[in-house]
Amino acid sequence: MLAVTLPLVDSLEQPERPTSAPSPPPPQLFSRAAVAASCVGFVLIGALQALYGPSIPALRDTYGLSPSAAGLGLSAHFIGGVMGVLVFDRLFGRIGNRRLLGWSYLLMAGGAAGFALAPTWPLALGLALLAGLGFGGIDYGLNQLFAVGFGHRSAAMLNILNAHFGIGAVLGPALIGLVGAANYPAVFLGFAVLTLPLLLCLAGVRDEAPPRGGAPETGAGTSADGGTSAGGRTSAGGRTSAGGHTSAGGHTSGARRRVRARSLTTILGAFVVLYVLHVAIESGVGGWEPTHLETIGYGASTAASATSAFWLMMTVGRFLAAPLALRWSAPAIIAVSCAGMTGCLLLAAIPAAAPYAYAGAGLFIAPIFPTGLPWLLRAAPRAHRAGALVMAASMVGGVTAPPALGKAIELAGVRAVPLILCAVSAVCLITTGWLIRAASPSVLPTPPASDQAAPGTRSDETAPATPSDETAPATRDQQGRPRR
Repeated sequence: MLAVTLPLVDSLEQPERPTSAPSPPPPQLFSRAAVAASCVGFVLIGALQALYGPSIPALRDTYGLSPSAAGLGLSAHFIGGVMGVLVFDRLFGRIGNRRLLGWSYLLMAGGAAGFALAPTWPLALGLALLAGLGFGGIDYGLNQLFAVGFGHRSAAMLNILNAHFGIGAVLGPALIGLVGAANYPAVFLGFAVLTLPLLLCLAGVRDEAPPRGGAPETGAGTSADGGTSAGGRTSAGGRTSAGGHTSAGGHTSGARRRVRARSLTTILGAFVVLYVLHVAIESGVGGWEPTHLETIGYGASTAASATSAFWLMMTVGRFLAAPLALRWSAPAIIAVSCAGMTGCLLLAAIPAAAPYAYAGAGLFIAPIFPTGLPWLLRAAPRAHRAGALVMAASMVGGVTAPPALGKAIELAGVRAVPLILCAVSAVCLITTGWLIRAASPSVLPTPPASDQAAPGTRSDETAPATPSDETAPATRDQQGRPRR
């Protein structure tokens, strides 16, 4: 696995497209060994999440549980995951990255080992929650660091990282099937042991917390909260504009800050909608595809194989999206993904095409989660909880979406599964289109002409304007001449 991953990472070292202006390299957050260890960590968290379901028959026999009670193990894991995202987000920047990731690995390993050996079911649930707490810290911590630590390659690296989660999600159930569900304690203990060596690789992670805002993409320069635009103008509130003048403060600046705050809240809400709904589609296809295929005439083995193909295509899609993320912007990739996902789900309503269409949906849905994180951090760099908010929301969506979809399917019938999911996907596509426009520099609030100082003077009209070191790169072209 690493023999494939490391050459792929090396191939992303050099940018594939020219930049319009030289920019300093992003801070080196990971050594090559730390990148490889992070990918192994994502294989492990993908496997851990997938181990609970196949273990349910043995859990029922061991603890004398009903099916619904045995399913609480995965619920406890997800609750711990949400808590882990929120708790470690509060600690991000207050403690070093190594400590954050180290404690997360230890919590996950300890919780998994305890779950395997717990003598009672309530204690096992508590330890599953503890493992989930570490799971959430790793999921949040590595996604956050990868989103800001690789410059314009962050989207590509996030796709590679999250592809390894899919590898673990495939290997976990396969391992349970190989050794038998009755031996689940040995699998959980082995998982805990494999987690511990990753602590040694944390020395390759830079300890200082990086800024939360993502690196701008080529040709883009404006964030949703009023960062620097392509033309060199910066946000209001007394900061310097393209001509080196400061904008007027007071009442107008306060009003513009309130407008930006409302715009930022709306953008964050749209990202939450996108993440919750695309995770709902992911869990909806994974949960209902076998039932739908059997209803329209396919055999149980064919339906199971087609569902495995869906998950496999999600993993393949993230590896394929990595080089594409170097050539195309995150909004473009997500828009194409949502459009393709919608089309495939509509095609799945045709019985003869359904298995292949579901596999195509897995291919298109794959890049949305990892590619959206750098876009979110660029669109809302001052919303320090943005990443944690959407990641926690996606986890909640994964838990709450299946019952909601089940109710809709109960009303419309199993044959309507692809159409219901297609409607949800269409909302994702509409939301993405709105986000592309809302986060565009041309629609963000800009200072009115009356608020800017006259050309050639400062706001106090006592000295000619001279670009500062901070604004000089934004006010000169590639040859160093001042922009007109």
